[in-house]
Amino acid sequence: MPKVALFVTCIVDMLFPEVGEATLDILERQGLTVEFPEAQTCCGQPAFNAGFHADARPVAEHFLDVFGAYDAIVTPSGSCASMVRHYYPELFKGHARFAEAEAIATKTWELTQYLVDALGVTDLGISLAKPTRAAIHDACHGYRGLGIARQPRALLANVGNLSLVEMAGHDQCCGFGGLFAIKMAEISAAMLNDKLAHIRAADCDIIITGDASCAMHMNGGLSRHRSAKRVVHVAEVLAGRV
Repeated sequence: MPKVALFVTCIVDMLFPEVGEATLDILERQGLTVEFPEAQTCCGQPAFNAGFHADARPVAEHFLDVFGAYDAIVTPSGSCASMVRHYYPELFKGHARFAEAEAIATKTWELTQYLVDALGVTDLGISLAKPTRAAIHDACHGYRGLGIARQPRALLANVGNLSLVEMAGHDQCCGFGGLFAIKMAEISAAMLNDKLAHIRAADCDIIITGDASCAMHMNGGLSRHRSAKRVVHVAEVLAGRV
């Protein structure tokens, strides 16, 4: 049995703890013993993306210290998983801990990717309380960085009372992008408006995504437009909590 750690990410920890709880619930239902290392902090992505690699490296070293001994690190975020998988080796290139960075990159997984690709699970035996039509927003880092698209669809297709519809612009960025939304606020707002137009046109009750930051950004726009639709994290759906 693999020694599994749950990495909840900063946004889930601070703003959406229910997503972390749903993730833990899903993993434990697979018979896994999951540990939550309390010393965990940020993966270093904000500083890395801003170009401050010297500041990102000690944060990433702490990640190596906290998670290095586990067989698998699972997170409800394609964005943070992509940071560890793709950019830790780059961040530690020429550094004494490069081998550790390469090793941890290979065993860090986004939730749906871990369930489908690592465990071979596509049916979690979950059914929603009432019939629900849902579209998927493919978050950028998971979709483009990790190739995550079929994994959530395979899992969601087996959720009872859930009907999936494809939404135009499902792979179009919502305009968040962490610091991008702060540094390029006007462009971010324009991108969000495009995304909201696709959501309004979609024949669905909810929109499902794999990154809480995207959900937060889109739900803010939907709220300002007084839309009844809302964006939920895939972990909440797969845990039957929607």
